Amino acid sequence: MVRSLPPRGTGPEAGAARADHGPTHRTHSRRSPRRRSVAAFPVLPVLPALPLLPALLVLRVLCVLLVLGTLAYSAWLLELPLDTGLDPVQSYVSELAATDQRLSGFFRTTDLVAGALVLAAALIALGTLERRFWAVTGWVALAVFGAATAVDSRLPLSCAPTADAECVAREDAGLVPGTHVAHAVSSSLAMAGAVTAVVALTVAARRYGWWPPLARTGPVLVALELAATAWTLVAVAAFEAERGHWALGAAQRAQLLLVAVWLLVLARSLARGAEGRRR
Repeated sequence: MVRSLPPRGTGPEAGAARADHGPTHRTHSRRSPRRRSVAAFPVLPVLPALPLLPALLVLRVLCVLLVLGTLAYSAWLLELPLDTGLDPVQSYVSELAATDQRLSGFFRTTDLVAGALVLAAALIALGTLERRFWAVTGWVALAVFGAATAVDSRLPLSCAPTADAECVAREDAGLVPGTHVAHAVSSSLAMAGAVTAVVALTVAARRYGWWPPLARTGPVLVALELAATAWTLVAVAAFEAERGHWALGAAQRAQLLLVAVWLLVLARSLARGAEGRRR
């Protein structure tokens, strides 16, 4: 009697083989929605020691501080509806806060508030966000910008040299307060810090995969900021050499406006980071 053989792949030997080698079909693991959303947001350079809720709070606080600081820093835009008596194409923005100007107190106060808020944001970022070279460089530069802006507000000019020939004569004769020289130093330090922060944090966003809005928009803002800074420096040199204004006021206002736009983009990037981390 011929015994029929069991079909191939059945019987105890096949079962043992399957037990040894496991299932023959490939299983596909799926990422959970939480993991997928975090991977889609490479914008969370928060120190891993921070739990979720404190990390969210840090990002939101940074966003609020930067937005409020930017609004205060942009208070000079109110010169457009207000009658300041200064030509925005030719005058320094800091001349709005000169002690002989009608709205001096207001503009000095907004500069102080702006500097304090940006300084606070930079210090919080340095203490809580991931520390990499370009990021640390950028946040330190932003802290310098904020501190110098606050100090600048306490060292106002006594007059407006671009609008007052007598003020220029007093400066040349050394008859103005020492705050004129100190103001020039603090203003230069503030702008150097701002430009450095714009460049360094934009590089950080692109190199480390952080803050997509800043990574996309930052390079254009960097190029425009450097061009406006070069224009401002050339115009200042021309004015100091008594060769005209070269639209000094317009150049400086473009420079400041670009810094403000960049700060808002940075704040938006941090806000997106908070949204991504929450999901």
